[in-house]
Amino acid sequence: MQPATMTPPRNKVDSFESPDFYCLDDLLMAEHKLVRSAVRDFVKREITPIVEEHAQRAEFPVQLVQKFGKIGAFGATIPTEFGGGGLDQISYGLMLQEIERGDSGMRSCVSVQNSLVMYPIYTFGSEEQKRKYLPGLAKGELLGCFGLTEPNHGSDPGGMVSNFIERSDYYLLNGSKLWITNAPIADIAIVWAKNDQGKVRGLIVERGMEGFTTNEITNKWSLRASSTGELVLQDVRVPKENMLPEAFGLKSAIKCLDQARYGIAWGALGAAMECYEVARRYALERIQFNKPIASFQLVQKKLAEMLTAITQAQLLCWRLGMLKNEDKATTAQISLAKRNNIEIALQVAREARQMLGAMGISGEYPVMRHLMNLESVSTYEGTHDIHLLILGAEITGIPAFK
Repeated sequence: MQPATMTPPRNKVDSFESPDFYCLDDLLMAEHKLVRSAVRDFVKREITPIVEEHAQRAEFPVQLVQKFGKIGAFGATIPTEFGGGGLDQISYGLMLQEIERGDSGMRSCVSVQNSLVMYPIYTFGSEEQKRKYLPGLAKGELLGCFGLTEPNHGSDPGGMVSNFIERSDYYLLNGSKLWITNAPIADIAIVWAKNDQGKVRGLIVERGMEGFTTNEITNKWSLRASSTGELVLQDVRVPKENMLPEAFGLKSAIKCLDQARYGIAWGALGAAMECYEVARRYALERIQFNKPIASFQLVQKKLAEMLTAITQAQLLCWRLGMLKNEDKATTAQISLAKRNNIEIALQVAREARQMLGAMGISGEYPVMRHLMNLESVSTYEGTHDIHLLILGAEITGIPAFK
């Protein structure tokens, strides 16, 4: 194996330019490009220099939370009157694309705060709840998590056993939620549970409420720089004013998941772009048989297929973003993009790892970290197969989940 110094590590490369084979930048407004540039600079300055060390230690860089707030990464599409950025969906997508170029765990933190915490409070919450929570969440002074998945109910959230009983001026909440991003460090949790009639409702649970505890999940091979945990709810007294008044049934939770899946489609594209660019530069610099490996047919084939796949994903993201801006994007359309773009990103990452040879598994490059992270991204917010079934139901009109 050649020493690591034969090829400079990715984090020593000073610039990054998005692949843009179909000139999609021509379709972006100046605001979009400004947001992308600002977040790209943030990733280069704040995430890239530290993320590998944090991943090796399996530690989330908690110092980034308020920094995300300062650059407007939290509540990007929430109206400014509640502390949000008031941005459109394309700007938000580009923001997540750039953050996941840094690391999927960082994008997961931002996605959860935006789509699974601030979105349900803004969409289903009371005016008082919006005023109380959204400004602090936007600034990164508060961090939230989303409690839907349970130990025995992942792809079938309707089977949840978490429940609450109505008392005089509070709800008595019991249950547990597993594989929850941000859980160990979250200040609030949006918890979905059934009432005594079996109807699903959303509740805002605050850190410090008696009976509410969180446990961190360790020994992960994926999303190692992300904070993942369990919510434990034992006779938690949740004030009645903490129920989301407009959240009725599992369909409300699914609306939140649609927001998250949209962001994931853009984020996975960012991870694919990073792996492609690392592989392309490595191929031009790595000398074997007295010439760069980029001169070999099989390497060029890999690069051509990577660029084609990334271009397809870019077109999907752009069109889906336009549909989201018009409030026309359907659950099935979002599912298609989420599943497709993660599949593309995984394939690009695997090919990039092969092209880098032994260096592909080294922390000197981000490829293996992205590859491991994407295995989790492929699972959460609906697995690869669940999204195929969502599309299958849309195509045939016959749900195959049961």
